[in-house]
Amino acid sequence: MAYVNAAVRLRIHDYAMVSHPRLRSALTTLALYVLAAMLIGYFGINAYTGNHGLNARHALDQQFATLTAELQSVRAERNRWQRRINLLKADRLDPDMLDERARALLGMVDARDTVMLIKRP
Repeated sequence: MAYVNAAVRLRIHDYAMVSHPRLRSALTTLALYVLAAMLIGYFGINAYTGNHGLNARHALDQQFATLTAELQSVRAERNRWQRRINLLKADRLDPDMLDERARALLGMVDARDTVMLIKRP
């Protein structure tokens, strides 16, 4: 009787511990492939849309082009003002420029000037 009980217990335990190595191997392989695909997808999406990705690079290039154009216009304006300032310096004073500015600011004319009034249509 003890022999039969031991045999029944052995058979029950054998069936309870059944493992399918092929199935387990296939599921493990599938899980690893899915995990690898998810990691590649995650890093791929971040490479395109992340803070340092391709979209951010494109936006920075556009901003760089805009700021470069603005810098060129500001430099040109600065050069225009620098030329005008140089004309008003004491060592290089242009009498015509001084006379023109004084007349424009004061709204006066010289007595020897001929003033012509033109009607605008």
